[in-house]
Amino acid sequence: MGNRMKVDRRTFLAGTAAGASAAAIAGMFPVVAQAADEIVVGGIHDESGFLDIAGQPMSKVLRFAVDELNKKGGLLGKQIKLNDYDSQSNMQLYSQYAQQLALKDKAAVVHGGITSASREVIRPVLRRYKTLYFYNTLYEGGVCDRNQFATGTTPAQTVEKLVPYVMNLWGKKVYTLAADYNYGQITADWVKKYVKENGGEVLSTDFFPLDVTNFGPTISKIQEAKPDIVMSVLVGSAHLSFYRQWAAAGMTKEIPMASTTFGAGGNEIILMDPSESDGIVNALGYFPEIQNPVNDKWKADLKTFYGDDMPLLTELSCCTYEGFNLWAKAVEMAGDTDRMKVIEALESGLSIEGPSGKVTIDPKTHHTIRNVYVAQIENRAWGIKEEYKQVPPADTQAVCDLQANPDDTTMYVIKLDE
Repeated sequence: MGNRMKVDRRTFLAGTAAGASAAAIAGMFPVVAQAADEIVVGGIHDESGFLDIAGQPMSKVLRFAVDELNKKGGLLGKQIKLNDYDSQSNMQLYSQYAQQLALKDKAAVVHGGITSASREVIRPVLRRYKTLYFYNTLYEGGVCDRNQFATGTTPAQTVEKLVPYVMNLWGKKVYTLAADYNYGQITADWVKKYVKENGGEVLSTDFFPLDVTNFGPTISKIQEAKPDIVMSVLVGSAHLSFYRQWAAAGMTKEIPMASTTFGAGGNEIILMDPSESDGIVNALGYFPEIQNPVNDKWKADLKTFYGDDMPLLTELSCCTYEGFNLWAKAVEMAGDTDRMKVIEALESGLSIEGPSGKVTIDPKTHHTIRNVYVAQIENRAWGIKEEYKQVPPADTQAVCDLQANPDDTTMYVIKLDE
């Protein structure tokens, strides 16, 4: 079904030097003969490290997807072999495993990466070695690269729906807290844009490094500012401290909260008491509570496959499953695993019915047109409040046109009107 792989960092560092030539790198990874009756699919996921709460479900779902397809006969009469590497939330390992999958394993496609930083390590390596890449994570938008397909949502799909929804519920004054890196900074700008467009005001935007755990002074500032809404763009396990400290200060009953990230990729709902999370509103491309036949079957099949080790069902794990199946359908259409033939099949406007609903590849941007859902947490479950059909990635469409410029490989920072 697949291989789970971890290589010791010291072994890698002892044998690798930054800036090694392609020939030298190829020598590090001698090609192993690939069975004629198998197709190699690569994974690079954080099964350990500070991003493991998101990486583990993505890895588990990819293994399930491969097993599911193999039981149906595989692809093109061949079985799928999964080589899935644990990048341990380490930038050097993202690069190492991307090289190994491209040069030694001869993967037909690689699925992986969570943060934008990890993507920007993986993406140029796989482009250089002509290995197709799927990035299955919600992010800030703007990547324009014919060798990459991005299946997660972008702010113009989700934040654009979330902001007016909560402003109509709660009021016009917003206080934003965001993670201090690319995603948090850019998404906070989108929040400000949509608040202003809907007649509101962002009172303050405060940024926090990913390792910050003390939010006491910030909570005092929020209490003094008296916003109608707190908007959280916080990320990772350390930032869960904010929600706990917010509840301990008695603020969950005083000022309502929305978030662009809560529950998107990790197990926040499981880790936290309902008294700390009830009432939070988010907008995402997938929630496990979505009701459709594909989602119902997917959840049941995962439960049968994993039992008590069932992975978390989040946008990240769902998009990993949908990304794999988009690739598989394109291979069937192309009748080949050849990278360019598969890319052309994906660019034909290919779509699937996934657990999240209909998912279509946008040929201009290689992002997805998909349904978006607004939901609110109550007692560790998401109640779906609104559904928006087939929302395009309008932010990335504003800067990226791979049909007109197929050689573009830019990560655009999308300019927002103030």
